[in-house]
Amino acid sequence: MLITLRSALYFAAMITSIAVFGLAIVTIGLLLPLSARDHIAAAWGSTNLWLMRVLCRLKYRIHGAEHLPKHAAIVMCKHQSTWETISLKAIIRPQQSWILKQELMRLPVFGWALAAIPNIPIDRSAGRQAVKQIVERGTALLEQDRVIIVFPEGTRTAPGEKKKYGIGGALLAEKSGYPVIPMAHNAGVFWRRRGLKKYPGTIDLVVGEAFDPAGMTAAEITRKVEAWIEAEVAKLPSTL
Repeated sequence: MLITLRSALYFAAMITSIAVFGLAIVTIGLLLPLSARDHIAAAWGSTNLWLMRVLCRLKYRIHGAEHLPKHAAIVMCKHQSTWETISLKAIIRPQQSWILKQELMRLPVFGWALAAIPNIPIDRSAGRQAVKQIVERGTALLEQDRVIIVFPEGTRTAPGEKKKYGIGGALLAEKSGYPVIPMAHNAGVFWRRRGLKKYPGTIDLVVGEAFDPAGMTAAEITRKVEAWIEAEVAKLPSTL
């Protein structure tokens, strides 16, 4: 009962934070340089990490923090939960752009804020055109010293499960030549794909060492990232 109450309070606080920070980005933020919007988005992530800790007793720890990107790179992260879509905003440097579903851009306030920052919304049914957009837009953003964040599985997967890794982020790495940083975590154990409850505990986030994709095909990059992520996830606690 207490977990449900704490989770409901956090959900209400999260929605409020989206309204407050999202409106700040699309009003005051649009009058300021892009760097200001990036920092407002990062502050939103930090605020939610604090709310999770205070309301849900949900914490996190980073293994390999020294590998977090300091310059342009392509981050490929395991996707189990909503946690990483919020927390990486604070954990990774503010200058970041996401490969995300086009449908998210239609959401009131949240979608407006996404549109005010140079992200890469894609229509997943567009096939080659979507991949072409990822490569062209992603390369341009990397050249602006931004970090590109992608979830290769495309959708959230429950702990112990995995979906086919998409090739879009890997193709971006092959064509652009920018370094790739894999990330693994077990957030889905504490914040599940469906349901309100956020269980107390400590999420483990593992940051891999960046590697140079030079001389590798997109398929080879995908296999390397998938093997590393799945091996790391298998080492992490998978139950409460």
